[in-house]
Amino acid sequence: MNPVEQDILRRKDEILSEVNGIFKVNMKITDWDVPEADDTLAAKIILDIMQEAVDGLKVRFEEGEFKNY
Repeated sequence: MNPVEQDILRRKDEILSEVNGIFKVNMKITDWDVPEADDTLAAKIILDIMQEAVDGLKVRFEEGEFKNY
């Protein structure tokens, strides 16, 4: 395993925690802003938006944007 892989895998739990944190914060905000919010619908919409962000990053990666980041 090369040094880049080792570094990122050491931080894997932190990265996963941060992504989960973004989801949870947005769920809380929806609960604060919308009385009796439909949490299932909120979760789906938030996950769709997060997926859109990941898909956008993949496109940018494939276009070589992060080659010399």
